[in-house]
Amino acid sequence: MYFLIIALIIFSYIIYFFYKGYRNTQEMVINHIKISNSDQSGQPLKVLHLSDLHLENVSISPEQLFESLKKHPIDLIALTGDFLDRKRSIPKLIPYLHIFNQLNPTYGTYAVFGNHDYFLRKPNFLKLKNVLEEHGCKTMQNENDAIIINGKRLNIIGIDDFSTKRSDINKSFHELGNGYNLVLTHDPNIVLQMKDYHFDYLLSGHFHGGQIHWPKPYHLYKMGKLVQMNMIKGLQKHDGKSFYISEGLGQTGLNIRFGSRPEMTIHHLDIPMAENIVSIV
Repeated sequence: MYFLIIALIIFSYIIYFFYKGYRNTQEMVINHIKISNSDQSGQPLKVLHLSDLHLENVSISPEQLFESLKKHPIDLIALTGDFLDRKRSIPKLIPYLHIFNQLNPTYGTYAVFGNHDYFLRKPNFLKLKNVLEEHGCKTMQNENDAIIINGKRLNIIGIDDFSTKRSDINKSFHELGNGYNLVLTHDPNIVLQMKDYHFDYLLSGHFHGGQIHWPKPYHLYKMGKLVQMNMIKGLQKHDGKSFYISEGLGQTGLNIRFGSRPEMTIHHLDIPMAENIVSIV
């Protein structure tokens, strides 16, 4: 009888653990990050950043996204990879893409891919890429694009996934004109390879804020040097350059979170005049 009581108590704790962890996946936060510069005449730019949707394990619906964001004017949407890892999940992405279009970002939506996206076989990966592009996303694999905003140049640099050895920084910065350099990439460990490349701000994801960040995210230690430097979420700086690691919207493995929450961020940037910026390649 004694052992039965102990077993029931342990079982109850396990049930509560998973229940609480699942509830945490439903408690999305929107964080506002302001990145300013010394140029007082900078062009304000509001960038909505989402990462790691992981459509196999996401508790936030497209409708919830829209209700949370509809009152926030958005200039640009940045999606930094790990949309899904199974062919059957591709149709689940479409309602989210409809929501992004309803938010009507002034300068469109840009997307890079993460390691889980590359779990797909090539024909299915191309289907994912096509679905994104057919719904208004510009996908970037080691390439760059430029937007001129009131005479001020914004360079959007999409670096492919570092963890699967698909990153090509030289190619990503090829023929880049002077301007504000906004880098989109999935694995933030790439910043450790970018000492000789100028960027003003970088957006990434990959770590899920630990997902189970209790007592410490020991399971992340094999995911690169940034983890060992205790840089796994939020606003960070390396070699004097700022970057942001999103906690992501979805989960991998178990659909639970501890010490982390599903996150969207709105980054408030100031884009200075192009002639005041020097891009170093």
